[in-house]
Amino acid sequence: MKVLTVVGARPQFVKAFPVSRALRDGHDEVLVHTGQHYDEGLSDVFFEELDIPEPDHHLGVGSATHATQTAEMMTGIEELVDAEDPDAVLLYGDTNSTLAGAVVAAKEDAAVAHVEAGLRSDNWAMPEEVNRVLTDHASDLLFAPSEAAAANLREEGITEGVAVTGDVMQDAILHARERAAEGSSFLAELGVDDGEYVLATVHRAGNTDDPVRLDAIMSGLAAAPRPVVFPAHPRTVGALEEHGLWEAYADELRLIEPVGYLDFVRLLDGAERVATDSGGVQKEAFYLDTPCVTLRDETEWTETVDCGWNVLVGADEPAIREALSADFVPPEKPPLYGDGAAAETIREVLDRV
Repeated sequence: MKVLTVVGARPQFVKAFPVSRALRDGHDEVLVHTGQHYDEGLSDVFFEELDIPEPDHHLGVGSATHATQTAEMMTGIEELVDAEDPDAVLLYGDTNSTLAGAVVAAKEDAAVAHVEAGLRSDNWAMPEEVNRVLTDHASDLLFAPSEAAAANLREEGITEGVAVTGDVMQDAILHARERAAEGSSFLAELGVDDGEYVLATVHRAGNTDDPVRLDAIMSGLAAAPRPVVFPAHPRTVGALEEHGLWEAYADELRLIEPVGYLDFVRLLDGAERVATDSGGVQKEAFYLDTPCVTLRDETEWTETVDCGWNVLVGADEPAIREALSADFVPPEKPPLYGDGAAAETIREVLDRV
């Protein structure tokens, strides 16, 4: 079987590597990098660190408006689907790369396969929500990470082709945690110890493009009772400078360059807690037993909130302060997203196509 895999952003690189490893046994995978994340620190390093084969095709689309970026991706993906003639087009998550691949493949003979199907935040102001819903409705194979995600699909009338596989991110993070523990000396280089710092990530446009929200988030982080290590996304750096906030917080927070994936996993594993607006980091924190404070008003990973390992605070400065300073008594973690064998389950489903 020939599978054309489309990736373009950091979380997709992470999710793709365990599935790509599973597909190497008996399948021909063609890996397409759209270039949605074109910064070397946000893309190339993942292929190197996670032993993902170099992409067979790189579209080099880069940053643009949603419509321009998606259209350019669709043009490139359509040419590759016609040239490669895959049996399935495999998509991950909820980025513009995901939607572009779904729209193209839905009009071709290839099966559309969506990893992380069924996630819903119920916030249509989020581009990611639009992407994930439209992709699900265009897909033939829907790999849901949890029973809750499958229930979301049923509520929308999608029952055919659905498989509850567990979460490929769990496969990835468990493997990466071992490699990071063995090979990363990043905490020592930063001069921080396990359990003695907060890790922060902020990159969503809804936070970075709004100076009021961004200022409130940064102020809340600066009030944390522990040092805050903040690998700053290029978008966030630009926003802080544009809104005149960089100097105000550069001395309050440990603002550092984006780090490689294994170093990031080591940071997340060692953090006392994490404050983030990333969907992927919420799950990674859950798998690494790191309490999470989510800088959004909603989450597609509602189960992590329900079980007490994640708290939603939005851009509410007092709520951020409280969440970062309150004592955390860890409740027992339920097995929400499978057993770390999602990639093999996905391969088995694809075997039957």
